[in-house]
Amino acid sequence: MKILLLEDDIQFQESVCEYLQMLGYDVDCASDGQKACDLIASNFYHLFILDIKVPKISGHEVIKYIKNLNLNTPIMITTSLVDIDDIAIGYELGCNEYLKKPFELAELKFRVAELMRKYYSVDDKNVIKLNRGFEFNTSKRVLQKDGALIDLSAKETDLVECLVSHLNMYVSMDELREFVWGDKEIDGADIRMHVLKIRQKTSNEFITSKRRVGYKING
Repeated sequence: MKILLLEDDIQFQESVCEYLQMLGYDVDCASDGQKACDLIASNFYHLFILDIKVPKISGHEVIKYIKNLNLNTPIMITTSLVDIDDIAIGYELGCNEYLKKPFELAELKFRVAELMRKYYSVDDKNVIKLNRGFEFNTSKRVLQKDGALIDLSAKETDLVECLVSHLNMYVSMDELREFVWGDKEIDGADIRMHVLKIRQKTSNEFITSKRRVGYKING
């Protein structure tokens, strides 16, 4: 499972990153909020661990960015801030866990494990079975096969979710623009590139295309 760690203390960041990797997690690190947002835009994560007082963009603003992308990924904030108002802001914005610095790495281990258990336990009623053995969990917004999660970016997840919500039906380019990109300008070549990347991570047959009709995912 993949974690994004936002921490501007490089020595502490390296220590936490190495510990999480030792536990078997795949970890990306960012030292400022802008870098964190850039990574979030282009990668899929199962957990965000965010410091609040970081350069460029604060951890609170990163949480807002995550929520604006409609991601349901659990968020843990780690901060030395002791003002109850700062902690309250984090929870109001949508964080799921709070860990006060300094903390023992063993405590981090248990908090992370509990969030992973809570948010990624199998829930059959929310799992839609797809072609080629893939499954999409509608509540967690994750795609997996044989228990292994497929590493999709935020926008790739949006695209798969759109096609799954129209299972076995073609969705036109115009409909994809509306459902996935909203009011943003995007041309057909960009949509085709996103579809290509998803196929590269799944299989060429996972998403079916029909010229001048659109794309679909079969159940």
